[in-house]
Amino acid sequence: MNNEYLTITDINRIVKNTIESNSELSNVYIKGEISNIKYHTRGHLYFSLKDENSKINAVMFNYERYLSFNPKDGDSVLVHGRISVYEASGSYQIYVDSMEMDGLGNLYVLFEKLKKKLSEEGLFDKEHKRKIKRVPRKIGVITAPTGAAVRDIISTINRRFPMTEIYLFPTLVQGDGAAPNIVEMIELANTFDDIDTIILGRGGGSIEDLWAFNEEIVARAIYNSRIPIISGVGHEIDFTISDFVADLRAPTPTGAALMATPDVEEVRRYFVSSKERINNAIINKLDSLTELLKKYKSNYILNNPMRLYEMKEQKLDTLYDKLNTIIKGKLDYYTHIIDKYKSNYILNNPKVLYENEKEKLDNIKLNLNKTITTIVENNTNKVHTLKVKIDLLNPDNVLDKGYSIVHKDGKIIKNVNDLNINDDISIMVKNGNILANVKGVNEK
Repeated sequence: MNNEYLTITDINRIVKNTIESNSELSNVYIKGEISNIKYHTRGHLYFSLKDENSKINAVMFNYERYLSFNPKDGDSVLVHGRISVYEASGSYQIYVDSMEMDGLGNLYVLFEKLKKKLSEEGLFDKEHKRKIKRVPRKIGVITAPTGAAVRDIISTINRRFPMTEIYLFPTLVQGDGAAPNIVEMIELANTFDDIDTIILGRGGGSIEDLWAFNEEIVARAIYNSRIPIISGVGHEIDFTISDFVADLRAPTPTGAALMATPDVEEVRRYFVSSKERINNAIINKLDSLTELLKKYKSNYILNNPMRLYEMKEQKLDTLYDKLNTIIKGKLDYYTHIIDKYKSNYILNNPKVLYENEKEKLDNIKLNLNKTITTIVENNTNKVHTLKVKIDLLNPDNVLDKGYSIVHKDGKIIKNVNDLNINDDISIMVKNGNILANVKGVNEK
């Protein structure tokens, strides 16, 4: 009867197998809002997805491998995964393998992804930033041909530095065709040899409105531009990819015009100040040269050039005398050396040196002969002594005196205890061996 009952584990496993066998539930796309999110220390993500009426538990393993952003409670996301049952609790949940932000949030993800990519490639590096010309002759303006941005840029340039010419390159600043149009205008502006600075700008708007300035093709066009570019897109709080790649970032289009041009009044004051500094420098230089000229005019040597010649002549005489003294000293030294060699007894009587060396060689020969004779005599005595000792130890000499040597089994018998009755022995005498048999042993 009990065999009809199922365990809880059996039920949960049946439900799990049923759900996982459903092809629709093994490949689902869900849109929802994240709640109760938990980042586990082992690198897993646990959270719930909810809409207006329901929620479902979710888990994402090793989320750092698949996500380019950090989700949080309240984020609206699009996820893909499979529905299954966690047998331990009997609850069904979605096992997520991919996730991206929904709507506006997805644009932020794309923005961060492109920003990271271009940064790693070095497009934001400071060493690639070109210096903005302080006093530009001509400025290229790439923006929409109508609207507040172009009016603000032109009016600001004309007010600050009216000598600057403005080239307007009209372009779309939002919409599907905006990014290619911006790239086209950047490349067109770079064909002008006399443009010193390019202003790339547009007014404020949402991230969707500014998205053309976050496109990769625009970023690379800015990076490849021969002419320095100032990016003035949106309001001060807005940042676009163009701002990071550009040579200079301005908070607004008007700010870009301010950065691109000097203030004519400041330039006028600069020239007035420079004129005063130049005049003062010239006056100071003239005063300095006048003083130097007076000093030269009162110089004793310049007024009496023969005195300089006389001083040099006297110094030359002193150096001449000093050189003669050195030369004479060297000659006297080497003359003394030569006289010394000339009076040398050995050099004048080389045969004496030969005779001395011959006498030394004879002495060495004599000593060597004496040494050899002594060594031979000593060794002869040693050999004689050794011969006497050997003769004394020679067993044949013992046999000459009437003694004999007893052997048993090839060994010399030194003790009667080494023999037993009936042992066969060999007795060595001077002229041969005697074979015998032991009949008895007397220890003493």
